[in-house]
Amino acid sequence: MKAEEARGLSVKEREEKITDINQEIFNLRLQLATGKIENPSRIRFLRRDIARLKTIQKETCVPEESSAKQGE
Repeated sequence: MKAEEARGLSVKEREEKITDINQEIFNLRLQLATGKIENPSRIRFLRRDIARLKTIQKETCVPEESSAKQGE
């Protein structure tokens, strides 16, 4: 997932995407433990996707918080 795609999602869609990716990572780790994983590098890409989504989510929340502090 590219950053532009992630920015196009709503907050709820981002949260759902993070949950889905976490579930997929869990399943891949189980496959890794049993030795049945086809593409172990997929875990790395999914972890990066989660980091990207969380970063964008944080960027969208910070301006709201800083404007609330200025209004005090």
